[in-house]
Amino acid sequence: MSSNLAGRHVRTQTSSIVATTVFFLVVALVLTGLMAHVVAAMTRSANDIDDARARRAAQAAIAAFVSRLGATTTDNAIWDDAYKAASSPAAADWAYENWGKTSEDYALYDGAIVIGPDRTSIVSAYAKGKPFEPGLFFGDGFYRQVKVATDPTRAPLVNFIKTKNGIALLASQAIQPFDDVAENPQFSTLSFYKEFSQQVLDTLSNEHDLEGLRLEARSKPDLLNAPITDMKGAVIGYLVWPSKAPGSIVFRQVTPYVAAAIVILALFLIGVLMVGASETRRLRQLAQAALYQAGHDSLSGLWNRQGLLSLLEELADTASPPARLYLVDLDGFKAVNDAWGHAVGDELIRLVSNALIACHPEVVAAARLGGDEFALVHVGSATFEDMERAILALFAEPFKIEGRTVEVGASIGAAARDGAMDPLELLRRADMALYRAKANGRGQAIEYDPELDHERQRVAELEALLKSAIGAGAIEAVFQPLVSAFTGAVTGLEALARWRTAAGNVSPEIFIPLAERCGLIDALGVHMLRTSIAHAKTWPDLALSVNVSPVQLCNPEFAAEVISILQELDFNPERLTLEITEGVLMTNPDQARRSIDQLKRVGIKFALDDFGCGYASIGALRQFGFDRMKIDRSLVSALDEGTKGADVLRATISLATALQIPVTAEGIENSRQAAILRDAGCDQLQGYLMGKPMSARDITGKLQEEAAA
Repeated sequence: MSSNLAGRHVRTQTSSIVATTVFFLVVALVLTGLMAHVVAAMTRSANDIDDARARRAAQAAIAAFVSRLGATTTDNAIWDDAYKAASSPAAADWAYENWGKTSEDYALYDGAIVIGPDRTSIVSAYAKGKPFEPGLFFGDGFYRQVKVATDPTRAPLVNFIKTKNGIALLASQAIQPFDDVAENPQFSTLSFYKEFSQQVLDTLSNEHDLEGLRLEARSKPDLLNAPITDMKGAVIGYLVWPSKAPGSIVFRQVTPYVAAAIVILALFLIGVLMVGASETRRLRQLAQAALYQAGHDSLSGLWNRQGLLSLLEELADTASPPARLYLVDLDGFKAVNDAWGHAVGDELIRLVSNALIACHPEVVAAARLGGDEFALVHVGSATFEDMERAILALFAEPFKIEGRTVEVGASIGAAARDGAMDPLELLRRADMALYRAKANGRGQAIEYDPELDHERQRVAELEALLKSAIGAGAIEAVFQPLVSAFTGAVTGLEALARWRTAAGNVSPEIFIPLAERCGLIDALGVHMLRTSIAHAKTWPDLALSVNVSPVQLCNPEFAAEVISILQELDFNPERLTLEITEGVLMTNPDQARRSIDQLKRVGIKFALDDFGCGYASIGALRQFGFDRMKIDRSLVSALDEGTKGADVLRATISLATALQIPVTAEGIENSRQAAILRDAGCDQLQGYLMGKPMSARDITGKLQEEAAA
């Protein structure tokens, strides 16, 4: 009986052990299954998030492709020269020279087609620089698009279209004048197309992080797909690319830990829980870190540009009153970097960042947009003047960095959100206001006004007119006499640019800075030099002075271009003096020195213009080896203001005399000024007293009169 009880006890213990073992095995399997489910869900989630990002990137890539071709079409279709050429007998030749020839190796389009106002006749059609038949290449869809695009009020019509070679992006728009005043109500149509080649796909792949991007006729179930549709909405192809599957990569990284947890059954609960909790925390931290880095600036910790735009998008529906955006650009930051190094500059950025975010209680966010430009988002009742005072107050006192006293200022541009305004438009308006504030001088604050857009439009129109005027030779050269202070004889002439339009004369103080800003100064300078030399060849006994922009002198090709013009026109270099201002000595002294030395070697002389109104030092005068100094007219005008003006002028001329540099005084308007300058040692005079700027014909007449006398 005792043995039976013992047997039953053993069986009971065995059953208990088995039951416990089975229980733990079941629990282990359940927990392992749950853990597997969690890891699989995390893997799928990470993969899905990245796939969604990739799909958005693909749509952005397509949109960027469409936008680039559409913008290129608009730039070429809305063009006065194109509109005039389209209705002229030379339309085909003009279209080939400007578009057809370019298509041979142009990155923005592979072909250009011009269809006449009747919507069917082909004026010009070139693909890769060779003529082709668009109807055969594109099919009937091409003419359907052209028919719709003929309307001049439409934006460019951009659609994907099947071709003989595959798929291309086709953009069409009516050729029309820029100012919307068309002499002929019938419009020709310009179409550009760009083949959706693998080279284009590789570019989009690099720009939008879509590795392995390619074009397929049908969707691929095992790959990510983005449909390509034509103008009717029909799918004509698919962009496909492999998923990066970051979740799967992470899963493979943690597989050894999961396997170890399964093997070590005794510690499976603690191991699984620890690994699961640790992995969850790690992934969450990675996601949070990635999200933070995507929207924040690493140096300052503020929002970056992308984060700011996302924040403004969120505030569009919630902020009341509407948000206002302030852009703050530091004045003098580059000088800090140059003087103290980037470490001090970085610390200054951090100090300014902390100060800006706390400058006013109604500032809800701050961002660093790059370099020394910041943005503040303001929601509240404070006025523009309140915010201006709060921001500028931060820079009233210098910053202390590593024992150094660092002073910077700030320029401010502001814009208020109007209705459902796109964040990019709000940023653009604030940026325009900031540009105006910086142009007005340091420490200025400007609020956006629609007039800024109107002014930008006017400047753009003036740029187009200036480009046309330079190309047509409408910028004229006039000449002002340079006379000997002792004999009164004309010894040279200074060439000055004049622009006369149907609406009136445009001052050089307007169009020359405009040419420098829009990249036309080199063309304008070459035109003026060539025109001036051509006239000066008829005055063999006179020297010629021509003004040179600092932008020109800093161009590495400037010296060679001047020498080429002199050789082409067979002009003696020793008769030519190039006048430059002090600004070039400070902006790029090394390149300026190289250009000056190269030109002086062939005999060209250099004069330092407007001396006395800037910062040129005695060392700079000696270092650059100027052949002449021109005293600024402000010093000459000061002669009429008292004895101090005469003393300053005499001291300036004495400085030049000590350096053995001849002196020209400009802006002389009366005999008293001329006498003082002559007595002070000035050897050459210029001004209205000696002669106003005159045309080449008038100069010839004046010289003939002097010769006859």
